[in-house]
Amino acid sequence: KMEREEEEVKKVLKWGKYKEIEKEWPREGKVIIGQFDEDSIVVYQAFNPSIGLYAAKHKKFSGAPGWRDHMTWVKPNFLWMMYRSDWGTAKNQNTILAIWLKRSVWEDVILQQAVHSSHQSFYGSESQWKQKKEESNVRLQWDPSHDPIGKKIGNRRAIQIGVKGEIAKRYASGEWFLDVQDITEAVVKQRAVKDKEGEGGKDK
Repeated sequence: KMEREEEEVKKVLKWGKYKEIEKEWPREGKVIIGQFDEDSIVVYQAFNPSIGLYAAKHKKFSGAPGWRDHMTWVKPNFLWMMYRSDWGTAKNQNTILAIWLKRSVWEDVILQQAVHSSHQSFYGSESQWKQKKEESNVRLQWDPSHDPIGKKIGNRRAIQIGVKGEIAKRYASGEWFLDVQDITEAVVKQRAVKDKEGEGGKDK
């Protein structure tokens, strides 16, 4: 019984004041900024309500109305998700999810495959690398990092990773999730702070 109760403990996002936290972050380079612990890393996604609310309730995407097993992109950087979804106001990105992904999966399955498929040095020739990249079920992409109002931050890059094929199916099944939460209400509150103060209040 105790083990079961421990499994059902709800995960909690840790919030902080952006102006204080950002001082600790580098302004250049490829940097993974996010919330993590020994067991998990939080990744963010935005969907229409039919998919997002289903995922938050059932802790998986498989079976959600309108869900298709195509490439889906995950982002550990909260502000990159806010930039991409325009703080939850972009079309079909009105429901923001925080997903506690098993850290072992992030490091050993997703991140490792993404790195290997993104660097030619792992292969004997450029043609071999391009073929492997095309065949890979994981894609790595580094995009400009943004502050709460959407301004680019120096030369810092934010990571996002796309999964497709068998990896996407396993991801959608929920077997790799420790929790899935709808954080749209919190995003709406933070959007109001951002609009009022000009450069936002909180970040992950």
